Amino acid sequence: MLEVRGLNAWYGESHILHGVDFDVREGEVVTLLGRNGAGKTTTMKSLMGLVPRREGHIRFQGQETIGLRPDLIARAGIAICPEERGIFASLNVTENLMLPRQVAPGGLDLATIYTLFPNLKERASSQGTKLSGGEQQMLAIARILRTGARLLLLDEPTEGLAPVIVQQIGRTIREIKARGFTVLLVEQNFHFAATVADRHYVMEHGRVVDMIPNAELASSMDKLHEYLGV
Repeated sequence: MLEVRGLNAWYGESHILHGVDFDVREGEVVTLLGRNGAGKTTTMKSLMGLVPRREGHIRFQGQETIGLRPDLIARAGIAICPEERGIFASLNVTENLMLPRQVAPGGLDLATIYTLFPNLKERASSQGTKLSGGEQQMLAIARILRTGARLLLLDEPTEGLAPVIVQQIGRTIREIKARGFTVLLVEQNFHFAATVADRHYVMEHGRVVDMIPNAELASSMDKLHEYLGV
């Protein structure tokens, strides 16, 4: 579904990504693992065209997207849930959910979303920023499920959340995978990543340095600890 080859990215004079290569197959959950500053979030933003300068190849379902504007990338079927969540303070939960336009058939309707996220149903008329951090994260994920996008980019969805909420986010990711969505996940918590992902790409200094299938994660722990410094 997604093929990235030789991806370079810059912020001004700062060269952040140095020839990033990886693939995501349809129906997979794939994680980008790495320390802070490894280039994971910049990779996500590059996929959406949100980095000022990028070079290389990004092919989504066979279409080259490296030169497309962010709105055209979104209409092609890629959606991002950013680390900062982007909840609109002046809108309630239902209004936040309904805000993004649908780009394709196959998005989840409100009833299905509220089944997946019962907390949001209970808070449907609450202002988005009155929600807890965990509820805001659920809202940010739920909002892109409505759009019909088939590739979902989730940037640090568990950061700063209580363990019970992390478990709920994990259940949600497994459920949306079962419904046919494809997920690229940036994550620092590889213990969480191991519960949801099929494969893990490890990033260091703006490069992908390894790929570890989830089935080989247990046997790769020493190597992973060295990569991640944990």
